[in-house]
Amino acid sequence: MDRNEQIKAGERGAWVSILAYLILAAVKLTAGKVWNSEGLWADGLNNSTDIVASVAVLIGLKISRKPADHNHLYGHYRAESIASLVAAFIMVSVGIQVIIGGVESIFNRNSTTPDLVSGWVALGCAAAMYGVYRYNLKLGNRINSSSIKAVAYDNRSDMLVSIGAFIGIIGAHFGFAYLDIITAIIVGLIICKTAWEIFLEASHTLTDGFDTHSLEKIKETVQSTRGVYEVTDLKARMHGNQVLVETTIRVDPDLNVIESHEITEKIEKRLEKECNVQSATIHIEPFSV
Repeated sequence: MDRNEQIKAGERGAWVSILAYLILAAVKLTAGKVWNSEGLWADGLNNSTDIVASVAVLIGLKISRKPADHNHLYGHYRAESIASLVAAFIMVSVGIQVIIGGVESIFNRNSTTPDLVSGWVALGCAAAMYGVYRYNLKLGNRINSSSIKAVAYDNRSDMLVSIGAFIGIIGAHFGFAYLDIITAIIVGLIICKTAWEIFLEASHTLTDGFDTHSLEKIKETVQSTRGVYEVTDLKARMHGNQVLVETTIRVDPDLNVIESHEITEKIEKRLEKECNVQSATIHIEPFSV
């Protein structure tokens, strides 16, 4: 699967989330109002922001499909990571609003008992969101997309939030009056936590951070290639979902240019096959004892 096909697959994942959130937000907000559940209402607000976040991811994926131009010589792949940042900012703003609303309800002594029906609505929505989470997680891992993985983690948080809303509603129905409001506050905290995790991952990528375990595997692959005597320098970074590598190797000083070039081609093929590296810049130096 080439890069454009991966992005198109990612766009399908974003659309699945958008449609799911549209339906679930409408159901939860309506049920929360009709059956007096603050927890379910907060969960619906959470899904409403998820719609905006998923749209941001979709836009980022579409921008990343644009080919390289005169001032974007590496392409536009980092738009995907920027979209993840936008999604994180949107999520944290709503999470804070939900927390503030829940705290105000406690101090204002607003604690109506939610109808039991709203609890079953929350549980049904949790089951639906679990299916969306599994779909996007599998897709994100298959195409190595940070933004679709972020969407999947958000899907998982939404599933847990709905389960929490169900517990809060059941508890409030059986006499724990403020449990539904407390659940709403916990929902807000979960939203903020998820936003923070997405922000950390996206900012790590945008600042050229790279996983040390993956870097070690790349180094072992280069070092074990026939003809490589020593690896003196190795760097790697993410560009969207692409891995870019720069390395310096030492080879037999008696090799000619063609023979040295053949070693670099072997390295490039192995890195692409074994480490999912899309681009490798290899500098050759003569080995000396």
